[in-house]
Amino acid sequence: MQLKELKIGNIVIPVPIIQGGMAIRISTAPLAAAVANEGGIGIIAGTGMSLDELRSEIRKAKEMTKGIVGVNVLFAVREFANLVKTAIQEGIDLVVSGAGFSRDMFAWGKESGIPIVPIVSSAKLAILAEKLGASAVIVEGKEAGGHLGTDRSMREILPEVRQVVKIPVIGAGGVIDGKDIADVMRHGANGVQMGTRFAASSESNASDHFKHLYVKAQKEDIILVKSPVGLPGQGIRNHFFNLIEGGNTPKIETCVKCLKRCSHSFCIMDALKNSCKSGDSDKALVFSGEYVHKIKEILPVKTIFKKLLNDVKNA
Repeated sequence: MQLKELKIGNIVIPVPIIQGGMAIRISTAPLAAAVANEGGIGIIAGTGMSLDELRSEIRKAKEMTKGIVGVNVLFAVREFANLVKTAIQEGIDLVVSGAGFSRDMFAWGKESGIPIVPIVSSAKLAILAEKLGASAVIVEGKEAGGHLGTDRSMREILPEVRQVVKIPVIGAGGVIDGKDIADVMRHGANGVQMGTRFAASSESNASDHFKHLYVKAQKEDIILVKSPVGLPGQGIRNHFFNLIEGGNTPKIETCVKCLKRCSHSFCIMDALKNSCKSGDSDKALVFSGEYVHKIKEILPVKTIFKKLLNDVKNA
């Protein structure tokens, strides 16, 4: 299979691969820039960052690449609007909204000329997003890592979305290798989003412990937990997952009210931040996609792209 360039709004992406926005601070400037340098879209995860941190990461990425860099922000965070507006002010190339979207953000995109791309999990949501002004939609299924909006496979949902919208459709969830990319394209996608594979890259800001859990993971290690956000979260069983299941997670000492709605069962921001700290591995929430067991080694982004594109050609 020969991959075609991807057009989202006024942006032309040479290689139709979007790196997933993995929070907290796993997808930062080095990873985003490395993906952009290979012709894909590099994504900085803005969720959990302060406005100054986000500005800094965007500026660092721009210094490291001339390629396309976007920002992903979880709609559930209280600072969603300010983070998106800050990214737009910094001249980001596109904005991805995770776990929901609002009418306002499409207006911000229209005013600035910056494409807004929501993540959706149904044809109904895709239709609404297109009507509101989305430049593309990312269709994410149950195979994805992190917070899930559906229990259906992306490969089931994607053809349904393709039939009802005219904007580009990107498949996300369970895309690990070149064969997966080719398969998703055959299901009607214009591009793919890949998070889990890039989390286990040299440029990922995840801790070494986090990355090695990816490499060692087996199928049976993948579980779902109830997140304080109100959605199920998918990842690799570790000590912290066991604490969640047993109702023994650390109590929240000081709540900074980072989410619009939160069950307060545990502090998800702290648990995700700890994924980047080797010394806090037992306190870390290790989100991953369903097919993380297919990853056998931690590689530089350049090598990952080379392998992906070679496998696509032979698929």
